[in-house]
Amino acid sequence: MLKISAKAPCRVDLAGGTLDIWPLYLYHGDGVTVNFAVDRYASCELETRGDGRIVLASRDLGLEESFESLGTLRAAKRYTLPLVAYLVRFFAPQTGLSITTDSEAPAGAGISGSSTLIIAVASALNRLTGTGHRPEKLREIAQNIEAQIIRVPTGAQDYYPALYGGVSAIELTPAGIERKAIPVSLDELNERIVLAYTGEPRNSGINNWEVTKAHIDGDRKVWRNFDQIADIARRMRQALESADWQAAGALLREEWAHRRKNAPGISTPLIDRLVTATRRAGALGAKVCGAGGGGCVIFLTDKDRRDAVAAAVEREGGTVLPVRVAPRGVQVRQSGG
Repeated sequence: MLKISAKAPCRVDLAGGTLDIWPLYLYHGDGVTVNFAVDRYASCELETRGDGRIVLASRDLGLEESFESLGTLRAAKRYTLPLVAYLVRFFAPQTGLSITTDSEAPAGAGISGSSTLIIAVASALNRLTGTGHRPEKLREIAQNIEAQIIRVPTGAQDYYPALYGGVSAIELTPAGIERKAIPVSLDELNERIVLAYTGEPRNSGINNWEVTKAHIDGDRKVWRNFDQIADIARRMRQALESADWQAAGALLREEWAHRRKNAPGISTPLIDRLVTATRRAGALGAKVCGAGGGGCVIFLTDKDRRDAVAAAVEREGGTVLPVRVAPRGVQVRQSGG
């Protein structure tokens, strides 16, 4: 039997989120999204079988489903684990297999747990089937399959930290999308970040679609806000490249202020309390990860205020998630055969 395992890091977005949804970035100059990978992982274990069956399981969700064959899977109308089932359907392995997935991202955390898991599973199936897709093609496949599942347009940014790790500038242009590494000291960044989970899962597809639809429908307020968000993202990239942490913190605050204007419900009472309390404790800036409405909040601090900010999060009822920047993207290992 052949065994293949893959794991990929989740992400935290700092600026320019939602701009990465086509075609929004085409309307706001030189679009860029800035994010970094964190050492919370999504993983899968794949093992071939001799009986032709396909067995899918999720450790973190406690769910499982099985199919007599690939044909049976393709004919199914609904899936218990659609993310994995859609990927198996796409890659069409010519053997029975078992796939078990796991995720260290809390449900609805806004740190791209589902997109990261897609990259992990797609990378394992890419190896199994010998398809040979390069990273950018895997990104395209993953993005399209996720859109099939959630049935609204998806952005591109979430897949790049999973593929490459580190700190990224995702350049969004009419010529295409390209990831550039931002040369920032990971040790410096690690000493300045606090990630908090609010315990309030949210649906990124709904919030992002509401904002995207308002933009496409010509809502001038949303359009102007995205002009501002695009400009903030460009300046955030520059601040990180020059290690100007005070500027980066101010931009994080500015980004969140504009993003809150785009959609009702993007914040919650707990998130508002966390932002206020941590600001008093010395946070340079804060914003919700992903589309908002709950999930995680990222705080940027001075080195000597990190512990105070973390303590303020806990006092207000949030949960600090210990994280560091993940320097590497998806890792695939194979044994047996």
